[in-house]
Amino acid sequence: MKKKLKHYTKEILFFIITMSIIANLLSLYKSQDLSTAPLRIATLKLIDSSTYRFVSEKPVLIHFWATWCPTCKVEASNIEFISRYFEVVTIAVDSGTTEELKAYMKEKGYNYRVVNDSLKHLSREFNIAGFPTTFIYNKDKKLIFSEVGYTSIIGLYLRMWWASF
Repeated sequence: MKKKLKHYTKEILFFIITMSIIANLLSLYKSQDLSTAPLRIATLKLIDSSTYRFVSEKPVLIHFWATWCPTCKVEASNIEFISRYFEVVTIAVDSGTTEELKAYMKEKGYNYRVVNDSLKHLSREFNIAGFPTTFIYNKDKKLIFSEVGYTSIIGLYLRMWWASF
């Protein structure tokens, strides 16, 4: 019995490590064409009709996602958590009307800032190739991190903390 348990544990660990390597390679490949320009946008209109102004001297996380994206759904709670401690703006792409997005956010209990990019202007500007895609800009609005795919709470938190310096 112990021999089987040891065998299955090794198989599971091998699978997890292999999948992590593949996911990171895919993220690296998809990230190659993302915009690396400094953040030049000063304001964005949110789905609650307010205007978000990027705060100078604070790092910001910009997160592109979609309501139909399975990975985005898994990562949404991470974004919610990070938004409690840092500046976070999310951009929903191909996710319906503003009213549908409001209903989605309410149903899921999420409170982070959302822009509806229904015409894909922002996703084209940032060269988004897949979802979710996350950009982190430092306090000078220079890009210090970008990733396509899932990012853990600890990964996001540490990157935002690092961007604060």
